[in-house]
Amino acid sequence: MEKYWGYLIHLGYNMWLDWENPEYSSYDIVSTDYLRCEKDVWNKIIDKIIEEKINMVVIDIGEGIKFETHPELAVKGSWSKDEIKKEIEKLKNSGIEVVPKLNFSTTHDNWLGKYSRMVSTDIYYEVCRDLIEEVIEIFDKPKFFHLGMDEETYEHQKHFLYAIVRHSDLWWHDLYFLVNEVEKRNVRAWIWSDYLWRHRNEFFNKMPKSVLQSNWYYGEEFRDDIIYVRAFLELEEKGYDQIPTGSNWAKENNFPLLVNFCKKNISDSHLYGFLQTVWRPTTKKYYDRHLKAIELLKKGREIYEKV
Repeated sequence: MEKYWGYLIHLGYNMWLDWENPEYSSYDIVSTDYLRCEKDVWNKIIDKIIEEKINMVVIDIGEGIKFETHPELAVKGSWSKDEIKKEIEKLKNSGIEVVPKLNFSTTHDNWLGKYSRMVSTDIYYEVCRDLIEEVIEIFDKPKFFHLGMDEETYEHQKHFLYAIVRHSDLWWHDLYFLVNEVEKRNVRAWIWSDYLWRHRNEFFNKMPKSVLQSNWYYGEEFRDDIIYVRAFLELEEKGYDQIPTGSNWAKENNFPLLVNFCKKNISDSHLYGFLQTVWRPTTKKYYDRHLKAIELLKKGREIYEKV
């Protein structure tokens, strides 16, 4: 099976802090009223992706599009539907699988504006349904739709002004709702797998096999006594399809090591490919970091394809 070699790029970036906490002023994670995606930097990164024959791009949308259903979510500089459609067409014409991502984790949903404080209400479900339907139309029925759903814990929100954590059946109810909205439009749902780290038995009892899994790990030690590493093995043991995810966010050499480990430990039929992340805005300040991440993605692919 041909593997996906994916790169996650941010259009929107309002997915973290909901106020200007001075402890995090240097992290560029405070939500803003303007889009932190510079078009010239976007173009250079996309051209590099095409040049390196990367065959998947995951676009983290957030507040990056002026939605017709909910224009109130836009910020200064949000792209029109025509703008994003042109970018999608460009990528598809280059043989690239284009995947939309809207993160519905309460830790990463500040892009939802006022609706991020209405989680699990009728209004919330209506807005989520509208956005999923509109994004699938914009992306012309993509093969996959990434729903995020990572890091929904108090620990990840203790520095927020307004913290929300769905527990037990409510988390599952909302996940099933989101997955159903994607699947009934003949698109495959995709999520981050870290709920498994804290709720192993519950995860394997309740997680549908139809949902594509991305366990993520950004370190350089690949031992099975590390819970984040062991999750790759457990997902394989239970028969889930995976796109393991790495990053140069913390450790530069993570991605090639991740590829090497997963090639040895995940069966070909369940290993759909790999995803590289940088977790920085698409701006000049981080352009070199993006280029390095793409270089490491290329290196990982070379390791995988080496006979």
